[in-house]
Amino acid sequence: MQTRFTTAQLADPDIAASNEVLRHCVHCGFCTATCPTFVLLGDELDSPRGRIYLMQEMLEQGGPASPDVVRHVDRCLSCLACMTTCPSGVHYMHLVDHARTYIERTYRRPAAERALRALLAMILPRPRLFRQALRAARLTRPFRALLPARSTFGARLRAMLDLVPPRLPPPSPTDAPRTHGAQGTRRARVALLAGCAQQVLDPEINAATIRLLTRLGVEVVVAKGAGCCGALVHHMGRHEEALKAARANIRAWQAEIAGGGLDAIIVTASGCGTMLKDYGFLLRTSPEHDAAEKIAGLAMDISEFLHRFGYEPIRPASGIRIAYHAACSLQHGQRITAEPKALLTRAGFTLVEPREAHLCCGSAGTYNLLQPEIAQRLRARKLAHLEETGAAVIAAGNIGCITQLTSGRLPVIHTVQLLDWMAGGPKPAALAEVQPG
Repeated sequence: MQTRFTTAQLADPDIAASNEVLRHCVHCGFCTATCPTFVLLGDELDSPRGRIYLMQEMLEQGGPASPDVVRHVDRCLSCLACMTTCPSGVHYMHLVDHARTYIERTYRRPAAERALRALLAMILPRPRLFRQALRAARLTRPFRALLPARSTFGARLRAMLDLVPPRLPPPSPTDAPRTHGAQGTRRARVALLAGCAQQVLDPEINAATIRLLTRLGVEVVVAKGAGCCGALVHHMGRHEEALKAARANIRAWQAEIAGGGLDAIIVTASGCGTMLKDYGFLLRTSPEHDAAEKIAGLAMDISEFLHRFGYEPIRPASGIRIAYHAACSLQHGQRITAEPKALLTRAGFTLVEPREAHLCCGSAGTYNLLQPEIAQRLRARKLAHLEETGAAVIAAGNIGCITQLTSGRLPVIHTVQLLDWMAGGPKPAALAEVQPG
């Protein structure tokens, strides 16, 4: 693609990076076939190719973002299926992240939307505050019908209430900063990203991870000072807040590296893993760049680590039929596709895959809250494909997907909880009524 940035514009490292991305695009349109919003809406401007044109024009002109550009960029899920499909290696993620930051800096949204986005950015990355917000939301759910369904703001509030879990698990002590010793001879030492929303919505995911790893001889440390990865605010264009989160994590893990050393930084929410692995690029112009690159190099999804480390079950094959849902951030963002399926098969489950496995479920961080209509259509489509497999359970590796898909008739369980069970851990509560076969 030909670009027309001025020399002065290209002196900005963000513009220079986006220019490189744009120049790789050859307008082939392969990306349109795998873009969820284009598949649903059929609008070229809601495809990666269409958005690339809009983002190029916005960045080249250099003025405030227009409402039209904002609308179509906001509809992007950042599922990154286009990056898997693209034959030219267009790094769409970096381009759309830059565009979102540019929009946040130059475009003034309506007051209600600004307030909602600020509220989400404040609450979601902070577990204690998020827990309090969920408790308050549960009290207001009976009044959901009073919210205006036809207004954008009302629809978003309804979507938030719909995603509030009926039961909120208590905080888990495993998420507090501490070191969990390896059983037997120590074979490795890793840090675990406890995360933010996940430790509120399903703390058993981290607990299962720690149980499984320590039984394998891995010392697991939850580092003091490590918190949200920054992805939630980053994808809302709040760049400085994302940098602050990244720097806090880097400091925390550097201290552990200097102390007992780290063989890996384990991530159980694949959306966070994609963010961590991009820390080097995120902080490319910062003094922390070298440290960020090191941290990014240590980041590993739990399935990636277990596949390399050597996972083996000890229980007999369960015979339970599992439908594997590939989170976009795992299959497209990190290009991890075979490892989770290989582990589940090794654990003795009968694995099936749904149709359109490449398409997003509609979660995408805060997308299901900010774009509820599209998100709900994608969820319904995904659930229909998962349920038609005849599986008894859905396995997924990302808390956003798990929350999004829990509204269906099948239990949704994190992959690591299933692996922990088959390697000697407790049976996941969601499997209580699931029968083999």
